Amino acid sequence: MQTELIETGDLQRNLEALLFVAGESLSIAALAKLTGVSHVAVTESLQTISQEYAERGMVLREVAGGYRFATSPAARAAVEAYLLPAKTNLSGPAMETLAIVAYLQPSTRAEIEAVRGVNVESVIGTLVDRRLIAESGRREVPGRPLEYCTTPEFLESFGLRSLEELPPVDLQAESIELSLPIATVSSEPSEPSAPSEPFAARDASERVAAEEEALASRTST
Repeated sequence: MQTELIETGDLQRNLEALLFVAGESLSIAALAKLTGVSHVAVTESLQTISQEYAERGMVLREVAGGYRFATSPAARAAVEAYLLPAKTNLSGPAMETLAIVAYLQPSTRAEIEAVRGVNVESVIGTLVDRRLIAESGRREVPGRPLEYCTTPEFLESFGLRSLEELPPVDLQAESIELSLPIATVSSEPSEPSAPSEPFAARDASERVAAEEEALASRTST
């Protein structure tokens, strides 16, 4: 059966169809189970698909531990003109908060506020709504505060296969605005100041700026 699928091209067609309809990246193991062939056969077919689609408007990407079809970076302007509103940047507060969670996760709200120096409740809500971060559990300390981590959608938005691919932090970097390849809120309500707290002797301004710069390097495609 496996040989027949490969020789007739049915395996490649089946993989292309699955990758097209999937709402998330699919691992080699998942694709092998769905198509009834070996991991090796799936891997070889994915390589063929990747080569055949390399110069097309839709390309095969390896992200978040699996594979999925995505629009080609070369077609980004046309796609954004159709899909996205005029302004699609995360606001400064949202970008700073996302950077803190990405590099220091799991992070509690109190820890994020200690770094930023302001209340982040509304910003966390925005990032959760956009599925860039999610609740990951509770810290086993008095009060058992919620912890937040980044999501597979975060990895896909920044073209990362895993968190290990986050760029190293440059503590001398300057803060810059970051443009995401998904529709995001351009502003949040003004934030009341939060009480200042010590947070592992971190220099908040340098750390946040460095985190933003490191994440920004992932949005060029």
